[in-house]
Amino acid sequence: MPISMGYVRLLQVGPSIFHIILVSSSPTAPHNLSFHIHFLYISIFFPPSLRSPILFYSSIYLLPPHTYINRNYLPPIRKMELKNMVAMVARSGRQLQRYNKGHRQVVGCIPYRIKSNKGMNVEDALEVLVISSRRKGKGMLFPKGGWESDESIKEAALRESMEEAGVFGTIERILGEWHFKSKTNDSLYEGYMFPLLVKEQLDFWPEKDIRQRVWVSVPKAKEVCQHSWMKEALDLLVKRLESPATNNNDEESI
Repeated sequence: MPISMGYVRLLQVGPSIFHIILVSSSPTAPHNLSFHIHFLYISIFFPPSLRSPILFYSSIYLLPPHTYINRNYLPPIRKMELKNMVAMVARSGRQLQRYNKGHRQVVGCIPYRIKSNKGMNVEDALEVLVISSRRKGKGMLFPKGGWESDESIKEAALRESMEEAGVFGTIERILGEWHFKSKTNDSLYEGYMFPLLVKEQLDFWPEKDIRQRVWVSVPKAKEVCQHSWMKEALDLLVKRLESPATNNNDEESI
């Protein structure tokens, strides 16, 4: 994180009002600053080496610029804390899009959680997260999107879940592969689906303003989901959870 660490070093030398002016006027600097008493809170910055802004939280002790500083008595400066580092703008464009024999490769996740109620069967205890389509009135679906050439298939699945649904968690063994045709044109697709055991749900995520998300039961998900292949993936997830022995440890966390 060269931009953020460089800014921390500037503060350690001795902050002044000119640092604040420089930060607020630079296109690569923090987007949202809150300055009170001794702490500067940085919310968003845009490193020139990356394609999208990064959200993080940090707190840094600021010393008055007009006072003489004996460095032997400096209070410890808190290390920068990166939390839920998130690309706040979803990827766009298809320059890196993967294709296989003319089929565009897409990857998705079924975000799920298990209710704590004991004695329930799997289907009753299971809740899944569905999101609205970007096209109004086109029903609900699970997060999915293009698999790009600069990421692994699991990285793509995790990214799509964060961008479209704002959830993080543990991605588990792949549910399967499907081939289908677009409902709006003749494009062919090769789709892969993974289960995502949700560990954290963000209040803000890249597509918050254009999508709704809702936790629903398995029957409700089948009712509202617009894609038959996603419903098949959900059936496979339920069967897997009903037989834990079939669910191995092939998983990845973020």
